[in-house]
Amino acid sequence: MPARHRTTAVSVVVLALLASGCGTESDASPSAGSRMAGPATVLPDLTIKPDPELYAKLPETVRAAGTVRVATDVPYPPFEMYAKEGSTQITGIDYDLGQAIGARLGVRFRFEAQKFDGILPAVQAGKFDAVMSAMTDKKARQKSVDFVDYLNAGPGWLVEKGNPEKIAVVTDVCGKPVGVQTGTNHQKLLQQRQELCKAKGLPPIEILAFSKDSEAQLALRSGKVVADYLDEVTAAYVASTADGGRSFSTVTGREAVGEYSASPMGIGVSKDHPGLKEAVRAALQSLMDDGSYRKILTKYRVPGIGIAEATVNGALD
Repeated sequence: MPARHRTTAVSVVVLALLASGCGTESDASPSAGSRMAGPATVLPDLTIKPDPELYAKLPETVRAAGTVRVATDVPYPPFEMYAKEGSTQITGIDYDLGQAIGARLGVRFRFEAQKFDGILPAVQAGKFDAVMSAMTDKKARQKSVDFVDYLNAGPGWLVEKGNPEKIAVVTDVCGKPVGVQTGTNHQKLLQQRQELCKAKGLPPIEILAFSKDSEAQLALRSGKVVADYLDEVTAAYVASTADGGRSFSTVTGREAVGEYSASPMGIGVSKDHPGLKEAVRAALQSLMDDGSYRKILTKYRVPGIGIAEATVNGALD
């Protein structure tokens, strides 16, 4: 999966929603040298203290740098987005959770924007140490990175308000133009849906791939596509926030989106840092156990996509 430029209207709502703010860079900055960083305020009511035992699990290179370089594709609300229009400050579920994991480990998670289809090559090239970008854990992707699984959500349709095309089952889009972000698991799922159209003797789906999901949303606004196929959480978030909830609706459920495996979203960790995925997994589990993880998901109104156990490379396919 992936992320994705939002509309101005979404930006305004995002700013209002997130006015409480996330931890600033100084909150999570480590001390000079390879010393463990101090506590960091991730949410106004959530301060994360470092765990010396977890800090010791980190590779020496990471402890020396004091940072984990994290790639993310912005925007893909509510997972990653800019705090306000024209800002370069990243916020969202992945950012907040990254700051919490970093703080528990005693280092800083430094997020940088990277196009989704170039994220894994950038990690393999050594530009980044990890990926947090609503990325689906897939067996094929595990060749490039190891995943620490942290969320679970399925695909959904973003449609015009009121669903004028009456999309109820996945074959309702056969012969019609739909949008999707390039390089995502959703794009692959749509390609698989072509078999359903063929089996019913219907024309194929006209799949239009965009480099950002926000571009697919613009295509939906203009009537270039009849629907946008994306993560159900993002679809719901955009539908509820864009233009005050007046522009879009969502269509979800397996009958409407087609069958899909239960592969979770994962934090992609570079294979060049032995021990890093184990440290990240342990830090994430500690945040799950003490309630910090749920607080972050609740801030974005999606506690239902949380999982109870942080696992490694749990993809089913």
